[in-house]
Amino acid sequence: MTEDPLSGTPTVRTERLGHMGRIRLDRPAKLNAVNLEMAEGVARVLARWRDDPEVKVLLLDSTSPRAFCAGGDLRALSEFISTHQHGVEAAYQALVRTYAIMQQIAAFPTPIVSLLDGIAMGGGIGLGGHVPYRVVTERSVVAMPETSIGFTPDAGGSWILSRMPGFSGLRLALLGERMDGVAALQAGFADYMVPSERLPDLVERLAVQPVAEVFAPFPRQPEAPHLHPHPLDACYNAPDLAQVLRNLEAHGSEAARQDLQNLAQLCPFSLEVTWAGWHRARTLSSLEAAFAQETALVGHLIRRPDFREGVRARLIDRDNTPHWQPASIEQVNPAEVARCFEAF
Repeated sequence: MTEDPLSGTPTVRTERLGHMGRIRLDRPAKLNAVNLEMAEGVARVLARWRDDPEVKVLLLDSTSPRAFCAGGDLRALSEFISTHQHGVEAAYQALVRTYAIMQQIAAFPTPIVSLLDGIAMGGGIGLGGHVPYRVVTERSVVAMPETSIGFTPDAGGSWILSRMPGFSGLRLALLGERMDGVAALQAGFADYMVPSERLPDLVERLAVQPVAEVFAPFPRQPEAPHLHPHPLDACYNAPDLAQVLRNLEAHGSEAARQDLQNLAQLCPFSLEVTWAGWHRARTLSSLEAAFAQETALVGHLIRRPDFREGVRARLIDRDNTPHWQPASIEQVNPAEVARCFEAF
């Protein structure tokens, strides 16, 4: 594969169409899983187009309809940690740099449109979930599933989750539940719903019309505080995670039973960290502060055995039988959870 002249990597393609600069993630065999190479490629393009007066809007999308970005390349990250003497520190620094680039995207002065068509999870939200114009389609599958692999919502995901109404965002943060385009719109992960068949027309119009004019025909999703909370919202309004489990048991509904069953499959330590992280994120004043907290948490979690075990069970062996340490929420040490919030 040849390198793109602007991005310097074959994993990020670029083109100019009228007054639009297009950045296309192009790692289809990996569902565009973001690694440092891809992130640096995006950063190089941003640097080239930042002060270009002819670039009025940027479009961030994928060359494949299957996925915008399925998340971070955690399998490669785990394998790197296992095979290099100082792998943990190098892997952590790669994540730190990737998070910094995601914040550059979020703060970019030229309007950015992200097409979250297909799978958009984890790191995909970091790339395209914090820009002014976030588009989902009927093919979108959106989630922050980090607790299933011994991690916690990162890439700025905790900022969106903590801004949802009531405790619905806490439930999503803990469970990592998948959302379709409509649900993602309602949860605050997107701004516009566009049928996939209309995306080519949308791209053509972005190249020649002002971005606000292009989106005028599409109703914008109202801000999250105006949305309705999840039916199980009250169960998650509790002083601790153990009480949440008791609330779900007492609720007795099929939905509550399903939540209990799903929570039992997830990493107990990650659930406790995510619980605390979500509540703290609600007090933060900016996306940058949320990224800073997430970076500290990831610095600790990447060093725990749960991360490599989660990646093994979910992404490598795919036996879906991770052996968590500790094995239950009751065994999690609160002091160890608290240490995760210390700057790394």
